[in-house]
Amino acid sequence: MQVWTVANQKGGVGKTTTVVSLAGLLAEVGYRVLLIDLDPHGSLTSYFGYDPDELEFSVFDLFEGSNPINAATVHRMLLETSHERLELMPASTALATLERRAVGQEGMGLQIARALVQVKEEYDYVIIDTPPILGVLMVNALAACQHLLVPVQTEFLALKGLERMVRTISMINQARKNKLKYTIIPTFYDRRAHASVTSLRELHNRYSDRISSAIVPVDTELRNASIKGLVPSAVDSSSRGVHAYARILRTLVEAQKQEASV
Repeated sequence: MQVWTVANQKGGVGKTTTVVSLAGLLAEVGYRVLLIDLDPHGSLTSYFGYDPDELEFSVFDLFEGSNPINAATVHRMLLETSHERLELMPASTALATLERRAVGQEGMGLQIARALVQVKEEYDYVIIDTPPILGVLMVNALAACQHLLVPVQTEFLALKGLERMVRTISMINQARKNKLKYTIIPTFYDRRAHASVTSLRELHNRYSDRISSAIVPVDTELRNASIKGLVPSAVDSSSRGVHAYARILRTLVEAQKQEASV
């Protein structure tokens, strides 16, 4: 089971779109995929038509001390999505209280990793969506994954957010036995906009060894997919955005295979 986390300490950069786009492409070629929503805003949960305010069970249950982390606990919170090979571990708005509740409690940074151990034979891939804040939820997502994907909007303020994220990765790697690999994904690219072109050039200058060769353009079909609650490739497999994510996915899977063969 491969676990990917999609994170950035700036909002509005395309994290949820990246999650559902890659997950949809994986599911369409037969992989079993689990999506985990760790954002209290519940964008990924809402994407598939669920209300984070009205869920009986959610990922928040994993952080309740009274709930043992076992297969039964994990299974009861799983929800179906619009694709038969995609399942969702949803967020609830109660996650917003977690930082305060977690103060002084040891081991809270490994709850997601512990939960995934319980279902590791059931999925080929897990993709985790995160809040744009460094806290216990993002720490859980980074601790649980083998590869980090960092979507970055091609504009100046997003580059500043990326600097914070890279510092966080460096800090996390000091505590990890195996260094966390990461890939930067340029998003919302508009070749007609000077700000986009300049920002992309700056990304290549600063992070040439980490940046994805595929760039996700501004694409209204990605927005249309979210309105319908469908993965983008199910709405328009020929769209520019889907093509970009397909290229990114091929690169990630090829790198994964090479690492496995070493």
